[in-house]
Amino acid sequence: MNLPTENRDTMTAITESVDGDQDRERTELGDLNDMQALDLLLDLSGLNLVDAGCGSGDAARKMAERGATVLGVEPDPAQAERNRAQAPTSGVTLVEAGAEALPAEGSSQDGVFFFRSLHHVPPGLMGPALKEAARVLRSGGFLYVVEPGMGCSFSDMMLPFNDETEVRTLAQQALNQTAGKLLGNPEKYLYRQYPTYPDFETLIERFTNISFHKITRQMIDQPIVRESFEQSRTDNGYIFEQTMLVNLYRV
Repeated sequence: MNLPTENRDTMTAITESVDGDQDRERTELGDLNDMQALDLLLDLSGLNLVDAGCGSGDAARKMAERGATVLGVEPDPAQAERNRAQAPTSGVTLVEAGAEALPAEGSSQDGVFFFRSLHHVPPGLMGPALKEAARVLRSGGFLYVVEPGMGCSFSDMMLPFNDETEVRTLAQQALNQTAGKLLGNPEKYLYRQYPTYPDFETLIERFTNISFHKITRQMIDQPIVRESFEQSRTDNGYIFEQTMLVNLYRV
């Protein structure tokens, strides 16, 4: 599961200002979606995996397409109910549970993923969630954590109605303080994404349809948000930048 040499040659070591990131040096992967970044770093074929905070299971299904068997764990009751109503997907099991109490035997999994989900874990449970990940990993396994960075146009636009500065900082601190002690120093990477919206109404619909956020239309539809949104207008829609931070711990 080492990074292929041909991919290493295309990467650039950079220094990025990241909340709670102690050494701040990461290897930049480029402009990628989540699965493109994952494919650069890991081969999932034949592996047993946990997707902690799986949401609707999109990432879990994409990992199953790559030959993995995936247990998707979702703590939000509303989203978990939606997941139970979905048609079954080969290689994917979606269950309702918290990351701090994974329904998996010790040393039974090849990998545990947190895709943008660690900062949604209650602060007091971030450490226990990472300890759970370490518990279920077998020797030779890995913990893969993707967290959004702050200071990007997308994060800045969201600040008035969804300020995640504190919880994202706490997530990075939990990685440094808990995962680092349990699993050693991680490989650190960075890639960039460009969330795009055709109009302001689509932004409102996206955030008000996320059950665990509890964000209302009134919280989003403010002059300060509209002004920030308008600054990202292009001929191809409203385009923002979002930095994604990867910590990859190998057992």
